[in-house]
Order: sequence, then structure tokens, then C-alpha cells
Amino acid sequence: MAHLKRNIVEVKAEENRRAHALVIAVARVTNDPYYKTYTQGQKILLKVRELFQAAGVVLSRGQKIPELQAFQRNLS
Repeated sequence: MAHLKRNIVEVKAEENRRAHALVIAVARVTNDPYYKTYTQGQKILLKVRELFQAAGVVLSRGQKIPELQAFQRNLS
């Protein structure tokens, strides 16, 4: 039987919270060595920018449904 472990991480970023949450979630799933660093809000801005660039999302447009779909396509 699998052991179910639940984690709740509060994202305190003032901008791009969804992107920060995605970076933290992906880091957790992939066992990224910077996971804890990201949860503390350190070294995450570069990863958020990389996520936006890889998904083709422009920061000035915000994060609405089309942008979230772009993230989803990029992470699939």
C-alpha cells in the first residue's frame, strides 16, 4: 500500500502566484534539489521566467485561461 503524503505550501509572491505555485509543484514532483529553496521564495524568479518563456506566455498579459493552457501544454 502506498503512503500518502500531503504538503501545503503557501505562495506569498505578490505577482505571478500561479507561476510560482507551478514551479514549486514541478520541483516537488521531480525531486528538484532546489525545492525547499523555492518554497522559501529564493532562486525562484529565474525559474518562473524560464517557465513563462518556455510556455510562450507574455508577462504583461497576466495569467488568464489561455496562459494557463499554455503552461499545461508546456508541462505535458
